[in-house]
Amino acid sequence: MLCREESTEESITEFINRFRGKHHIPYVEDILEYVSSKEESKGSFYLYSALKGFFNNDGRLCYVISLEQDIPMEKALRKALKELESLEIVDLICVPDIVGVGNEKSQMQEMQRMVLDHCHRKGDRFAILDAPDLSTEENPIEAILEYREQLHGDSGALYFPWIKIQNDIDRSEGYYVPPCGHIAGIYARSDRENGFHKAPANEILEGVIDLQFPDKKLVELYSYCDPETGEPESGINLLRIFRGRGIRVWSARTLSNDTLWRYISVRRLFLTVTRWIRSNLADFVFQTNDYKLWVRIERELSVYFESLRLEGALQGSAPQEAFYVKCNAENNPPEYREEGKVVTEIGLAPTIPNEFIIVFLVHGATGVSLSLAPSDINPHPFSRQLLDQRLS
Repeated sequence: MLCREESTEESITEFINRFRGKHHIPYVEDILEYVSSKEESKGSFYLYSALKGFFNNDGRLCYVISLEQDIPMEKALRKALKELESLEIVDLICVPDIVGVGNEKSQMQEMQRMVLDHCHRKGDRFAILDAPDLSTEENPIEAILEYREQLHGDSGALYFPWIKIQNDIDRSEGYYVPPCGHIAGIYARSDRENGFHKAPANEILEGVIDLQFPDKKLVELYSYCDPETGEPESGINLLRIFRGRGIRVWSARTLSNDTLWRYISVRRLFLTVTRWIRSNLADFVFQTNDYKLWVRIERELSVYFESLRLEGALQGSAPQEAFYVKCNAENNPPEYREEGKVVTEIGLAPTIPNEFIIVFLVHGATGVSLSLAPSDINPHPFSRQLLDQRLS
């Protein structure tokens, strides 16, 4: 499932699922509309419950990519992700059937690593991943910690445990499903109401009647906590039940080992910036790489970043406390210009942590990319000395 969840645009979600047939990318605005076009709405696949959860949690628009059934799922997923390379209107990806019946944990992890790698390479999208069904595990907490240890990536998050939803057909007790569709709907709702820079946490899961494990079991994960913040260090985002407050998403951490990308809101800020630049400044690579272009890049980016500051995505009571942009002869020596590259240094101060995160924006023959600056300057507390040093 793929999503674009920006506060100024309609949210777009895409589900990658295991249905019969070749790839196609229909968009869906209503769960009944999609089910009526399919012979299989339920069965052994989790797409239906993910779509239902997405719309129940105020998601509005999604695309669906079907995986071929007559080839191994890993190969089918690789083909689907390849198809997504050219689709630029993507913010979130979910693949609920990865954790389906019949897949070994090692297979699940391998396919989820494929999704994480795709998101990292594209640099403009984020993966919402499901934990496997651990209902038969003697110690589910140890099992999920072991599972998570095999997943690392700055552009994805893992959610645990599975959720229980109502059976639409006979209104019976219900059944357990992966939560990614419901979580994607929460991202959509939170983005519209609060902005993409707000962490998608402490949000109610609509359409969920229970969790796969009792809360007293889930809180065992908190024994693996940061002693200062009390937040889980495991990188596993818990779903929890609170009496009188409903079932909620209780954390918002990525799967990254890099502390700069620890928080989902921070990572998605930079993914959003990348999408905006690709949409609005991609043609700069075809222009003469000279002083006039550098000034224009600085101006366009500064206007955009100031709009982010005013929306609350960046901290600081003044622009210079929230961002800086440097595109000049120092960044663009003759050898870079001969290679057709335009290099811009950007410093942004997200609402957390209380530091500038410095990245390099490169316009080149292969497109637009954003990469972290060296660790000796990154991250860096805001100071006038920093600005004078970086902008000199």
